[in-house]
Amino acid sequence: MTDVQRYAAIVEYNGACFHGWQKQKHHNEPTVQAALEKALSMVANHPVDIVCAGRTDAGVHGTRQVIHFDTTAKRPEYNWLMGVNTNLPDGVALQWLGPVSGEFHARFKAQARRYRYIINNMPFKQALQHDQMTWWRYPLDAEKMHEAAQALIGQHDFSAFRAKDCQAKSPVKTMHHIQVKRWGNIVMLELEASAFLYHMVRNIVGVLLPIGEGHKPVEWMSEVLATRDRKQAGITAPGEGLYFVGVKYPEEFSTIPCQPYGPALLEPVLSANG
Repeated sequence: MTDVQRYAAIVEYNGACFHGWQKQKHHNEPTVQAALEKALSMVANHPVDIVCAGRTDAGVHGTRQVIHFDTTAKRPEYNWLMGVNTNLPDGVALQWLGPVSGEFHARFKAQARRYRYIINNMPFKQALQHDQMTWWRYPLDAEKMHEAAQALIGQHDFSAFRAKDCQAKSPVKTMHHIQVKRWGNIVMLELEASAFLYHMVRNIVGVLLPIGEGHKPVEWMSEVLATRDRKQAGITAPGEGLYFVGVKYPEEFSTIPCQPYGPALLEPVLSANG
């Protein structure tokens, strides 16, 4: 029997180019998973299935998405990277690939996932990067948004921020970290939790925006959370500002470079400000 090797890889993708992460059985819309599995299968010369750390929906981007796959093919890591990237469409690319033990699982071994949501807070719509930032024309008070967001720290029932077609078994998740910062016209929300419900980040942003505008008090966030009722929350914010930026795994998988990163346009600012 041929030895099977498990590999992990870091994937970056522009969600505007795809109809979400998940492969679809009966539709022809392009997805990130389908593109990756096709390219990996071509290099491996056998069908390859992948598992990701966290599925993202249409329009949402990834800078440090983690996948794993099993293969009997013997290839140098450089050949995997170059071969797969050559066969991928625009908008998705592997940033790293390496062998891992069979114990590793991109989804089930993840201890936390991190997202960033980028808002271009200007009176006029941007022409460039319009599909990579959410434009919000009304002035936002980032400090009030940050204060309100702290109500979400800890373990809570996040039903008020859960889309109706969410398939998660439980709405109870643990928020480890959440902050809102401003740099010039850019407002960024950063969140890290054990896991996220469907549309959870975008629905949190939908509550923070009226607080930032001054139409709702800071306390509205904790009030919405307590209702456990999606109808009591705000809008679902657009997907184009949302990025899957990192995953936390146990120490034994520290060779996987999945620390929070990006998006690249903000990285110099993020690095300078810690």
